[in-house]
Amino acid sequence: MARDRPRVLILGGGFGGLAAAKALKGAAVDVTLIDRTNHHLFQPLLYQVATAGLAAPSIAAPIRHILRSQRNVTVLMGDVVDIDLATRAVHLADGDTLGYEHLIVATGATHSYFGRDEWASHAPGLKTLADAQGIRARLLDAFERAERSNDPDERAALLRFVVIGGGPTGVEMAGTLAEIARHTLPGEFRGIDPASAEILLLEGGTRVLAAYPEPLSDSAKSQLESLGVRVRLGAKVVGIDAEGVEVESDGARTRLLTRNVVWGAGVEASPLGALLAKASGITPDRAGRVPVQADLSLPGHPEVQVIGDLAALSVEGQPVPGIAPAAKQMGQHAAKNLIAALKARVSTPFRYRDYGSMATIGRHRAIGVIGGMRFTGLLAWWLWLFAHIVFLIGYRNRLVVLMDWASQYWTMQRHARVFSPHSKG
Repeated sequence: MARDRPRVLILGGGFGGLAAAKALKGAAVDVTLIDRTNHHLFQPLLYQVATAGLAAPSIAAPIRHILRSQRNVTVLMGDVVDIDLATRAVHLADGDTLGYEHLIVATGATHSYFGRDEWASHAPGLKTLADAQGIRARLLDAFERAERSNDPDERAALLRFVVIGGGPTGVEMAGTLAEIARHTLPGEFRGIDPASAEILLLEGGTRVLAAYPEPLSDSAKSQLESLGVRVRLGAKVVGIDAEGVEVESDGARTRLLTRNVVWGAGVEASPLGALLAKASGITPDRAGRVPVQADLSLPGHPEVQVIGDLAALSVEGQPVPGIAPAAKQMGQHAAKNLIAALKARVSTPFRYRDYGSMATIGRHRAIGVIGGMRFTGLLAWWLWLFAHIVFLIGYRNRLVVLMDWASQYWTMQRHARVFSPHSKG
């Protein structure tokens, strides 16, 4: 590292941060990328780790390995606790302080329980590998406990799986749980019939996958139901505890006894969003995201750019979605503007390019919109498989995931069904 070169700090090794670091390859800057973990995670397939379809290393890769050939990048594992905009310094939990001339903040989002954080221990969300491994252990352990139980009511509660939220995470989880119960586990137990497990998807709105056109949303609901998932719309969750879930629908409240709840109903920006907003004197949006200028810079601080799920930005009247392709495009654009600033050139506004979106529901079941064309069912499923293989990080991961999926396709088995009771959290 050359001491006289501009120092660039990138906070977060997700899609946005990694894209920004790669785009600065060859630039006359010294880059330090900081992440709380040592790996980049392909979050779109995280639910497959949670449902024993894939092993954790198949969708993750060490950040150091990814950037090993980029000589102007240093990777540090650390937890950022504060950003001092006045002195241009970032403070870490271990007491270290790092200065910068340019800062790119890409720390993503976390779970939101809408002010009911006490629900978290009973309804875990899905954002990290630890989350996925904990959920997998809980779900598989429920079948083990049901096998040992002689109490019909306890057995019913153990075999009732409730997924809260009808977005992509909730739909993917519910559909895959139904496939596990109906196709993977039958024949392996003697005291229970796994196929009798009840899978419920609770959505407070009027549609699942509401971001998609209504016909595709309706198709997704039908495809879920064809797998045996019970979809309840207009079902608002008002209580969660160790014994079950309380749901309000049409003014009436009902209680669902269950030992298995997965949260997919809401996300909010990482805590660094609130720190940045306070330090810069701006108001974050309802999800805690930081409003940014058209060029992704923090208002009043052109040396700071905020990208990915942490940034609140509309392009041509439409909010930029919190999805991986948008984060990658933001990361690349932030790097482009940074390089322009080094050459005393004017920054350019970010333009989001929508290449389409897809959501999988289960085997041969998916929906998608690509280039204005709508897809559903088998064709959408094949397109979803192809896209996720292509965008995975690393040839090894692509090969391993392809082989695991091929095995699952022909055998209906999930060979990552290994867990320790201690991993339930």
